[in-house]
Amino acid sequence: MVMMTRRRWLAASGATALAAALAGCAVFGNDYTFSQSQLQAALERKFPFNKRYMELFDIQLANPRLTLDAERNRVNVQFDATIDNRLFFGQPLTGRFALDSGLRYDAPSRSLVLQDPQVQQFDVSGLPPQFARQLNALGGVLAEQLLQGYPLYTFRPDQLRLAGSSVEPGTITVLPNGINVKINRP
Repeated sequence: MVMMTRRRWLAASGATALAAALAGCAVFGNDYTFSQSQLQAALERKFPFNKRYMELFDIQLANPRLTLDAERNRVNVQFDATIDNRLFFGQPLTGRFALDSGLRYDAPSRSLVLQDPQVQQFDVSGLPPQFARQLNALGGVLAEQLLQGYPLYTFRPDQLRLAGSSVEPGTITVLPNGINVKINRP
């Protein structure tokens, strides 16, 4: 039988207590708060966004820039946009696309996703005047159909487990410098 010295016993006990305290912080947390920089980094990993629409337009959104609107509990995202339809335009058109959106939790993807995005700006340089109206309509469709439900942040599986049980995010609150997500306990 191996005898443990008092020093080893104290060291082992201290390490166990520290591990339990650290685990307790993660296990008993009621919410997550993500800073704007954490969300910006998560968003950047999901871009560029490329989509073909109606077999006519190739759309690319790149370089997302996230701002937070705590007063309205919404996020604002601005992108560099490229629209390519060589049939009508001859060369790709570039500009800016901006939207604001609410957020909701999507359980199947474990993500905070855009909810009811609304176009705030869709400016394209060099656009022939006869296409301006159609392109503005395309911006609305892009926001409503293509970006509705687009993930802003995806939770890791371990972030959605407390004391061995699965949990789901509840109330989502946009703060001046981040987003707070309450956790619904089982």
